[in-house]
Amino acid sequence: MDRAVAAARPRVTRLDRGQWFDVGLVVVTGILFAIAWPTLQLTHHVPAGVQPVIAGLAALPLLLVRANPALGWAISAAGALVIPVVYDRTEDYDFPWQVVHVMVLMALLLAVSMRSPLPVVGVAWVSTALLFLAHAPGQDGRGWAFGLTALVVFGLLIRWLVLSRRQLAQQEEVAEVERARRAILEERARIARDLHDVVAHHMSLVVVQAQSAPYRIGELPDEAKAEFDSIGATAREALNEIRGMLGVLRSDGHLPEHAPMPGLDRIDELVEGSRRAGIAVTVERGPMPVLSDAAELTLYRIAQESLSNAARHSPGAAVHLHLSGDSESTVLSVVNSAARAGQGAARAGHADTASGHGITGMRDRVASIGGTLLAGPRPGGGFEVRARIPSVPGATLPESVVGPA
Repeated sequence: MDRAVAAARPRVTRLDRGQWFDVGLVVVTGILFAIAWPTLQLTHHVPAGVQPVIAGLAALPLLLVRANPALGWAISAAGALVIPVVYDRTEDYDFPWQVVHVMVLMALLLAVSMRSPLPVVGVAWVSTALLFLAHAPGQDGRGWAFGLTALVVFGLLIRWLVLSRRQLAQQEEVAEVERARRAILEERARIARDLHDVVAHHMSLVVVQAQSAPYRIGELPDEAKAEFDSIGATAREALNEIRGMLGVLRSDGHLPEHAPMPGLDRIDELVEGSRRAGIAVTVERGPMPVLSDAAELTLYRIAQESLSNAARHSPGAAVHLHLSGDSESTVLSVVNSAARAGQGAARAGHADTASGHGITGMRDRVASIGGTLLAGPRPGGGFEVRARIPSVPGATLPESVVGPA
């Protein structure tokens, strides 16, 4: 019951600082109007029916002090110019305007000096000063002109103070971004050092050992020498790619996306490296649209990971790579048959891979550009990885477009 009553109560909306200012502005304007109307008959000879209009002309322009202070000043100044000419003052009052009108005009002039363009500020200042010089009694016009000048200077000082603080805040924000960028660069340099120590060093040893093995081990058969050559070539290619990534990580002025990345033009190099490793790879290419660099890099990495998985988990199996696309989508399919020996083990190995980081990483790559990846064992044995990505950058393929793996 209590919950129902609480839900039925209207929610009180909290006002922000600007809304509170608007509420206060309306209240102050209403008070000034309530003062100007009944006191107008004490200062000027104005017909009763026109008094609300003249009082409104004196007080209501204050409502524009936030929305458009220049327009509010123009209305108030026009009223100040017309009222002394049209309506005579009473005998006991020698000032050309009501006190409310003078207060509103000065408030609007201050707002103009703080917010309006400098040419508008100059026009408002000169016009208001001349207005008081022309209508103020006796020598009071000079004093009012000096006071109005001081008011404009005060508004300009506040304006420049606010601008300087904004510029200082922007500079502090830029400095904070620069500090964060330097921290990221330092972290990238540390990662590059770790990668160099852990990966590049051991890969270099693999290359050296593979290249020197035929000389250190005598009377090797030709098949073994060819195998060592294949291992050395593959390790050199991996080492070159790692060195390129390390160079990007160590770069102080280039982001990773600005470094040259492999694309579909290097698919043949992947296939040739797999063939040197003893994998029977066949390639089928269809028509291809023009893809973005991100799409080509994604397809290259998927082909690279799929061929590596086939070599590890299905040794001796034949692999077929198919790549084709149209204006809507592009499909990459890597299918390997069951291993020649230990077909059950090969299936189990691929099943573990499908739930590990390799397939997850490929699926994340494809999802990042709006595509879908399916990977799993085939009914007749073997394994298939099928990636479908949009041919148009930024598009997303609907689920119905993606067929089964």
